[in-house]
Amino acid sequence: MRVLVVNDIAGNRSRGLAAALQRRGCETVTAALPDLGFDTASPSGLAIPGFGKGELPDAVLVRSVAAGSFEAITRRLGVLHALGRLGVPVWNSAQAIERCVDKSMTTFLLQQAGLPTPATVTVEGREAAEVVVARECGPLVLKPLFGAQGRGIRLVQRADDLPPDEEVAGVYYLQRYIPRAGPPFRDYRVFVCAGRVLAMMARRGDDWITNINRGATPEGLAAPDSELERLALAAARAVGADFAGVDILPDADGRLFVLEVNSMPAWSGLQSVADVDIADAIAEALLDFLEARAGKPAMPLPASAAC
Repeated sequence: MRVLVVNDIAGNRSRGLAAALQRRGCETVTAALPDLGFDTASPSGLAIPGFGKGELPDAVLVRSVAAGSFEAITRRLGVLHALGRLGVPVWNSAQAIERCVDKSMTTFLLQQAGLPTPATVTVEGREAAEVVVARECGPLVLKPLFGAQGRGIRLVQRADDLPPDEEVAGVYYLQRYIPRAGPPFRDYRVFVCAGRVLAMMARRGDDWITNINRGATPEGLAAPDSELERLALAAARAVGADFAGVDILPDADGRLFVLEVNSMPAWSGLQSVADVDIADAIAEALLDFLEARAGKPAMPLPASAAC
């Protein structure tokens, strides 16, 4: 069995995944998504590093998709869509990645699933954003629509706090600020894979933005928390993610709100306080999925796709 690990930077997490798969008898190939391409001269229609002409991996694990132009990202996700179309299991699928990368779609899907998530408005243009700020009459959190790891987040108290259009590509994702106890401030990261929770941690920091890369400290939880598990599993289902890091925030009264679902989560901080080897657990879950899938008859293509 050959598994393609897609990562733009071959770091420790990708190497851990490859090693875990190899221990289970898999051959792994690691490649950056920009290096995969469409090629109509190939029987599969794709050209994949490490695979012969027309050869396809048995599965794909997506660790990261690098930033790029709109055209580049569209093409890269198109390759993942094509792999799925060809019947190759892709964890996470292009659709799940699209849903999670676009914070406005993530929030929409969480709300539609009935999950508690902060009130959010996404508009284009600073003028429209000023109307939202005036209407809300309270602090809002402005986040980059496609941002990660806490970069570019700011608190908006009044219209003057809004950045100009060019700083946010003309899109203002505004989320109601949730008052919480602190400092120190805490929130939670829950790692979900194949319908179960692998590990969870609290993140503690003096800054209200409690990302590990901004100096927050990971803390293991003394005991499992069934409500955190329930919310995280439901959030992953809502976006269709095979594995995900779900961010959950408690307000000052202890009520929990789902903030984000990360379809390409890092887990260095979590691994430092987790009992389970996360890379090993992902590899095991993927192979269990492939074995179960192999035992089922192939689903026929719909008539429209067959022709």
